[in-house]
Amino acid sequence: MEGDQDTSDFTLVTRKPCFGLPTACPNCLPAYIYLKLAQLPFQLAFNSTFPDSEELPYFESGTYVAYNNEDGGVIEKLEKDGIVNLDSQLQSLPDYLSLKALIVSWLEEALTYEIWVGTEGVCASKIYYSDLPWVIGKVLFYKQTYLTKNRLGLTKENAEQREKLIYKRASEAYEALSTRLGEQKFLFEDRPLSLDAFFLSHMLFTIQVLPETSVLRRKLLEHSNLVRYAERLKSEFLEESSSSPSPPLHSFPSSFSGKGSKPKSKPKAEKSEEEKKFKKRARFFLAAQFLAVVIYVSVMGGGSSDEVEYEDDD
Repeated sequence: MEGDQDTSDFTLVTRKPCFGLPTACPNCLPAYIYLKLAQLPFQLAFNSTFPDSEELPYFESGTYVAYNNEDGGVIEKLEKDGIVNLDSQLQSLPDYLSLKALIVSWLEEALTYEIWVGTEGVCASKIYYSDLPWVIGKVLFYKQTYLTKNRLGLTKENAEQREKLIYKRASEAYEALSTRLGEQKFLFEDRPLSLDAFFLSHMLFTIQVLPETSVLRRKLLEHSNLVRYAERLKSEFLEESSSSPSPPLHSFPSSFSGKGSKPKSKPKAEKSEEEKKFKKRARFFLAAQFLAVVIYVSVMGGGSSDEVEYEDDD
């Protein structure tokens, strides 16, 4: 099927670009990098309509669609359906499975913790909710933080202990991957695999998105060969069309801080009584809207959490 497929209408739909990445979504970036490593031509499109949608990313071609929340995710679905498969004949090898477990379990858990808890959501709001009204974005952020803490098993009583365990596992994973990689170009054998897509995505997100105060970012940067690995692959596969060299990964690219100059604010005119009344009504309306959204999310969130617990029991 791979050889017969028309690649002209391949499209990967992700969340928007941010922080100097083609997509700043930690779930979307591995799929993007996987297709780049496979050198499969595709168009990139963005969808910000439903920021908490589990379907993103998704890959489409004509009537064919591979969603993130089906069949193990987009990458696994594409491999099963013969669209593209970097892991052919390797999925059952013990070394492959152990490396994949480190990346998609321990490191993914640590990154999730950092995004929603460890860094207090400083980047999550910009990635997921910046296109929404402030009130709705805040409510959805707090809801997702609550769900993430439940999924990670975090409570007030065990928060400190769980944090230590999460960072300890991440450190051990980095150490094992650093030892395994050495100065090789790829993690396994001499060709790119989905392992490289997942790990490169993790590294780019950790270094370029998380703040410099991030514990996870600091632990990753302790392994210089991992940073060199990410720089090589980023340069070869993600920036092949760029004519100018990219800044090193151990520091934030200058483009991150280039937010543009702010226009000078006009001198404020004195407010009339009608404007003051309007402002009061607007604040009252926003408060009412916020309360309505909180009640709605609480009701819907109760049902969602029950479903999560039901799935875990299975």
